[in-house]
Amino acid sequence: MRLVKPFFGGNWKMNHGPRAARRFVEEFTALFPPSQDRTVVFFPPAVSLAEFRTAAAGREDLLVGLQDVYWEPSGAFTGSISAPLAKDAGATFVIAGHSERRHVFGDSDEDVVRKVAAISAAGLTPVLCVGELLEERDRGEVESVVTRQVEIGLSQLQAEEAERIVVAYEPVWAIGTGRTASAEDANEVHELIRGMLVERVGSAAARAIPIIYGGSVKTSNIEELLAAPEIDGVLVGGASLSPKDFAQICRTVWR
Repeated sequence: MRLVKPFFGGNWKMNHGPRAARRFVEEFTALFPPSQDRTVVFFPPAVSLAEFRTAAAGREDLLVGLQDVYWEPSGAFTGSISAPLAKDAGATFVIAGHSERRHVFGDSDEDVVRKVAAISAAGLTPVLCVGELLEERDRGEVESVVTRQVEIGLSQLQAEEAERIVVAYEPVWAIGTGRTASAEDANEVHELIRGMLVERVGSAAARAIPIIYGGSVKTSNIEELLAAPEIDGVLVGGASLSPKDFAQICRTVWR
């Protein structure tokens, strides 16, 4: 599906169980009126997805996704969730390759591309996360790392499938640390990614693909980030746990 920019994603990670999810939706919807000029997607824990959907019934502008899936469609994979199961539960997006999946749980580039392909095959929208470690940035390897992750992440998609994705640039050193890449630094990487997408799907289609930033996004830096010409939205971690803060972020005027 074609997504309306800007894109605001709230990744709750391992926070907000079903009861907390319901309370969050009640508070958030009181602060954020229905909006058709932006895309707002929540990524609650899988156990809270059904409760979130129930609480948000009637708010078609609030979408929901999962934080991760396994690439097999079904089978004896205890504890895992497949993309078809995610779709059946009401998800429309799935994150693939988040830095915590790569660097805490050991997802390789090859694991990530299999997940991206499985998400797309199930008719869901992949949110492909890419980004460098601090030591890779210090060695001047930002371009090579991000290029590799994007190329591999999209390598199993046909052109028309690649047009239906979201790419999130998340410098690993800025996630949960309170440090944020400057809007200028982030914009440079977004320009790199945009150029790769142009080569893959053409200029018009590439301009329509949201390239979003994640990494200690807060109410204090959201305006600066969204003012950058190549930043189409944000993937928010800690600040998305607060209905007040995330509503303020989602109300931000885009360029």
